[in-house]
Amino acid sequence: MDIKAKVDEVVNKVKSDDKFAEKFKNEPVKAVEDVIGVDLPDDVVKNVVDGVKAKINVGGVMDKIGGLFGGKK
Repeated sequence: MDIKAKVDEVVNKVKSDDKFAEKFKNEPVKAVEDVIGVDLPDDVVKNVVDGVKAKINVGGVMDKIGGLFGGKK
């Protein structure tokens, strides 16, 4: 599995879909599994979640999704 591609896919969905962004905020593992379409081992899902969080923080999406991980609201 190309984890980087999955991270990018989830980041794009977070940026473009407010309902999904809220789901990712509340249940990041479940949200990632829904996008990927399969139930993965926890360590793989955690890597994807961590990658998405890092890209969101770097990408300036924090304001849009309401300070999801401690950023500004």
